[in-house]
Amino acid sequence: MSTELIHVGFGNFVSMNKVLAIASPESAPIKRMVQAVKSKGLLVDLTSGRKTKAALVMEGGHIALVAIAPETIAGRLASSRETESPRA
Repeated sequence: MSTELIHVGFGNFVSMNKVLAIASPESAPIKRMVQAVKSKGLLVDLTSGRKTKAALVMEGGHIALVAIAPETIAGRLASSRETESPRA
């Protein structure tokens, strides 16, 4: 299995092989998770000071905050997989 790196803005890339979930950061449970992870030192902020639009729950208990929408990340992943698949 190859590593799928997806651009999440501002020169940052995330390995989608390690992402368990892509969530909106607006819900109360995600906000609680972010605070808990932040206190443990496992929060990765990739927003470059912009508004957080998605929280990526990663293997190992990390959460990455990004400034692009979950739909955009999913679209980039789908596009990446289309270009990598062999065409008949």
